[in-house]
Amino acid sequence: MRIALFGWTIGPIYYDSMSRLLEILHLHDTEVIVYSPFLDFLKKETGINPGKVNTFSSCKELAGVDFFMSIGGDGTFLEAITFVRDSGIPMVGINSGRLGFLADIAQSDLEFSMEQLFAGKFILQPRSLIKMENESGLFSDFPYALNEFTVYKQDSSQMITVHVEVGGDLLNTYWADGLIVATPTGSTAYSLSVGGPIITPGSSNLVIAPIAPHNLAIRPVVISDQEVISLWVEGRGGRYMASLDSRSTAFDAGMVWKIRKADFIINVLKFGNQSFYETLRKKLLWGADKRN
Repeated sequence: MRIALFGWTIGPIYYDSMSRLLEILHLHDTEVIVYSPFLDFLKKETGINPGKVNTFSSCKELAGVDFFMSIGGDGTFLEAITFVRDSGIPMVGINSGRLGFLADIAQSDLEFSMEQLFAGKFILQPRSLIKMENESGLFSDFPYALNEFTVYKQDSSQMITVHVEVGGDLLNTYWADGLIVATPTGSTAYSLSVGGPIITPGSSNLVIAPIAPHNLAIRPVVISDQEVISLWVEGRGGRYMASLDSRSTAFDAGMVWKIRKADFIINVLKFGNQSFYETLRKKLLWGADKRN
């Protein structure tokens, strides 16, 4: 078996778990390949002995990998997507931080999860992505997002105007700080923080959610992921920002962005003790009030 490990840094509280993870992988005669900057960090900053491992630094070096493990938070997992791409390699999110919907294997569950993995007791949960298109070639290296595409103002003192069409029909013109187009996976991320609904991972939908709209009657809209969304921005600033998951860039007024469902999915590995609804309760502290 060949397993890739991806990450950037981990805190001291996770050193023992990281060491144990590497030990478990070696005990199962796994060929381990580690992202080069992450391996450098482990050797120089943690004192962890990674044992016999190889390295990778690009998606081209992942041929033959059976599982891709992201070690960190959800941001690290989103960056890992840019390596896995459309390869179909199952992804495992190991949480070395705090809140994590994608990186949802906690320290306390690490050994059990690895036992389940090597016993083949897991399921692959497909997660849809969105593809972004524009005439200027921005994000052309990897124009896909697992969570969301966002446009927002560059000047913090001014609102922007975002025109949105769905399937060629005008949906609305938003006066706001920005606009989010989120996948079901992204519905628990930025979209949730601006009042968007939570959508289960298998839903075939997208969420269009304005950021701080001027009109209080404006609310997020859920549409079919078979629709094509077109949007363009106007405002007095002339320059605006766009982000695709964790990547961002500036752009000029008038540029038309088209967002549609991607033609491939990401396989996220889940174990029997993991439930989306349980994750919601834990991460969002539902039921923490004893009166519930």
